[in-house]
Amino acid sequence: MTGEGTVRLRPPNNTLNERAVAWWRSQCLLTTAVPVTVLAVLGAFIGPARTWLWITAGALAVLGLAGTAFFPSWWYRVHRWEVTEEAVYVRTGALWQEWRIAPMSRIQTVDTVRGPLEQLFRLATVTVTTASAKGAIRIEGLDHEVAAALAEQLTRITQATPGDAT
Repeated sequence: MTGEGTVRLRPPNNTLNERAVAWWRSQCLLTTAVPVTVLAVLGAFIGPARTWLWITAGALAVLGLAGTAFFPSWWYRVHRWEVTEEAVYVRTGALWQEWRIAPMSRIQTVDTVRGPLEQLFRLATVTVTTASAKGAIRIEGLDHEVAAALAEQLTRITQATPGDAT
């Protein structure tokens, strides 16, 4: 603490699990593959529009593959998270960086989620819900065991933290 009621937080120290890069790449590939496939199939059946549908599918495929190769590595470099006795905070975003800070006294729930792709990569997402109008804080791309331990740690700290009377 510095001064009365002011908390100074350094940039979050913890990185995500390295497998998050492959998880994000898989998400990008799936997101690209679905519309590319639809356009290619439509092009096969709609003769008059075939050329434009296939050109569009090809352009979308090139853009999707370029994004898949570039963005997940970048996201991994900029996403950070940290938990202290006072707060949980995350930094996300590549171009528009966002810091989200949740004081322990404001945390309402802590959830761990593992979707099918996350399970495949042995990853999980921890969601910290507060009364904030901005919504929950999500820490994605954590090893599933780290996520379970983090949820347990946050639950323990918040139970020991008096609620905020404001």
